[in-house]
Amino acid sequence: MANIVFIGLGNMGAPMATHLANAGHKLTAANRSPEKVAQWLMQFEESSSLPHAPAALNGSTLPSDTDVVILCVSRDEDVREWLIDNGIISQLPAHSVIIDHSTTSASLAEEMANLAAKEDIYFCDTPVSGGQQGAQSGQLSLMAGCDSRVFEQISSITAPYTKAIAHMGKPGCGQKTKMVNQICVAGLVQALAEGINFAENNNLDVKKVMSLVGQGAASSWQLVNRHDTMISGEYDHGFALDLMHKDLQICLEQASKSNSATPVTHLVDQYYQELQAKGHGSKDTSALLLRLQTLGHL
Repeated sequence: MANIVFIGLGNMGAPMATHLANAGHKLTAANRSPEKVAQWLMQFEESSSLPHAPAALNGSTLPSDTDVVILCVSRDEDVREWLIDNGIISQLPAHSVIIDHSTTSASLAEEMANLAAKEDIYFCDTPVSGGQQGAQSGQLSLMAGCDSRVFEQISSITAPYTKAIAHMGKPGCGQKTKMVNQICVAGLVQALAEGINFAENNNLDVKKVMSLVGQGAASSWQLVNRHDTMISGEYDHGFALDLMHKDLQICLEQASKSNSATPVTHLVDQYYQELQAKGHGSKDTSALLLRLQTLGHL
């Protein structure tokens, strides 16, 4: 069991931290909004089965026995704030591990890894895929950019919420792999939105259509898990398109650096920006269908 400080109790982080606590790790939780920590801790108040009761981080001062820090925050700036401005790297003992589940730029991961290495600390960019549903069910896929010597340790620590994990290379490679994921998701969701919209406009039984094509070559996780809610116009779950736009900007910047053509990704990101401009930024990424249904009326 590890002594873990878990930072970031959002839609993804909170269930991930819960899995770690239930697995028996000694967990200290932190969040920019302290009320989220208090809310998260409430679920353990009457639990007598845990070997260690989770606790709240006291400001930005780490417990003296911390050997692992896990982050699940939103942006490059958030990671820098916690690790540098709040002095987390400087507080950790040698040979400790930082596991960053945030989706950030590869350059940020490389920068943090270099800073951590100067203190004899391992920084591991380990973004996740599987969404809120995967976090809650403990079925996330992890892509790790790290020193190979700590990969097995990362695999063991994250096992309570992991379905699959792979060592993708040195720090930064995990984030680049997540970029591939987001590029693929963007195209898939747009194609799914167009398919549903086409079925609607051609007077088909949309649910029957999607259930059928979902059993053939057109199937995808997005189709199987999102077509029902899209057809019902429910966009209040999953991954917010504000965050997807942030991720796609990172993808497009890296694509430019590596001379990679991403015309579909660029186009879909423009569609997300259209939705943001009309106040839909907090809706799920599958709201691309809403854009098609209201085309000309946004």
